[in-house]
Amino acid sequence: MKRVTLLMVMALVASILAACGTASTPTTAQPTAAPAAEATAAPAAPAAEATTAPAAPAASGDKIVIVSSLPRTGSSKGQTDTLVNAIKQRLEESNYQVCDGKFTIEYRDWDDATAAKGQWDEAAEASNANKAAADADVMVYIGTFNSGAAKISIPILNEAGVVMISPANTYTGLSKPGKGEPDEPDKYYPTGKRNYTRVIPADDLQGAAGANWAKEMGVKTVFVLDDTQLYGKGLADVFESTSKEIGLEVVGREGIDGKAADYRALAAKIVDLNPDLVYYGGITQNNAGQLWKDIRSEGYEGKMMGPDGIFEQAFIDAAGADVVEGTYITFGGVPPDKLEGRAAEWYAAYKAKFNSEPEAYAVYGYEAVNVALAAINKVCVKDRAAILDAIFATKDFDGVLGKWSFDENGDITLATLSGNIIRNGKFEFAQTIK
Repeated sequence: MKRVTLLMVMALVASILAACGTASTPTTAQPTAAPAAEATAAPAAPAAEATTAPAAPAASGDKIVIVSSLPRTGSSKGQTDTLVNAIKQRLEESNYQVCDGKFTIEYRDWDDATAAKGQWDEAAEASNANKAAADADVMVYIGTFNSGAAKISIPILNEAGVVMISPANTYTGLSKPGKGEPDEPDKYYPTGKRNYTRVIPADDLQGAAGANWAKEMGVKTVFVLDDTQLYGKGLADVFESTSKEIGLEVVGREGIDGKAADYRALAAKIVDLNPDLVYYGGITQNNAGQLWKDIRSEGYEGKMMGPDGIFEQAFIDAAGADVVEGTYITFGGVPPDKLEGRAAEWYAAYKAKFNSEPEAYAVYGYEAVNVALAAINKVCVKDRAAILDAIFATKDFDGVLGKWSFDENGDITLATLSGNIIRNGKFEFAQTIK
């Protein structure tokens, strides 16, 4: 009997190790401070298929799993390290418990990026979403970081009834009717019921605010670029349309190849047109650093502006501090060191705990878990539908970001945005913008 038991244990251990795959070790109650978050790169996955997940195994009764799906490989890792730190910080404050100890929270940090791409990957995100849908213990999916990744996972998780809370997505078409493509957002919700929320303002606010800020600075003409991805193109579209509405002349509009060796030909065109400002809608990981280098080296001396997709140290590192000096950055919130009230208390606690500065999205990771725990504590049942409904019913939530609600589309009602400038290799808060 002992031999049979030993063999069974060995088989179980082997299956657990095989199942770990791309995810880091699950986290449960840990009274000591967590180190900086780390995750290994996911192996290449098969082509993404947004299909209904296989039948879920039986759930364990006293465990609720919260997963995050974020780019943990490539240059986004510095940003998501601080985001994952904040997720763990909030869970530790509750000792990984909800409902007076009725349930223990297990947190799993999953990577949706691959080393081959150096950023998020469709197949990796689809794999994570299918894995979450098939695991009956998973009740909440924190993610995604990139808006393009969200359009992959929303339909998969929608059919499984798993609620998503994004700390970073800003593309409007994911949730707002009439703000994206004609078939958006309905195509992402095959069941007809919404399961996607976000705790950060969307691009229809940020893109417009960027254009208004440009006009406030005296800009008359703009050249608009984007990285052709969902997030970047959507933002650039809003910036362009708002610019035209408020009287700015758009002298050019182009999408870039994020894998191009250089952008010298594009830079020469920009120099010839000599706009007052060049706007880039996109992320660091689509070669924004090289784009800035080439535009500046070609001799362009006007203003340059980008969104929160480049609001990270990785952008400054990629281009060089001297190249990005004076760059204007919009952000759908306020930089961590300018937070006030309870958010300022969170910022101080984060610095004391991790002995480092949080990047821009960290507080939104904290708030995503904050609202998830509140919903679970409200219903105190391990039921996806009940937890989803409780999160969507969030009204006048007294969170670390202030008092806010989710609207019928799952969008946060907060609308505070900021304008920032890069000076001496650092981001400096300039002003709030509208």
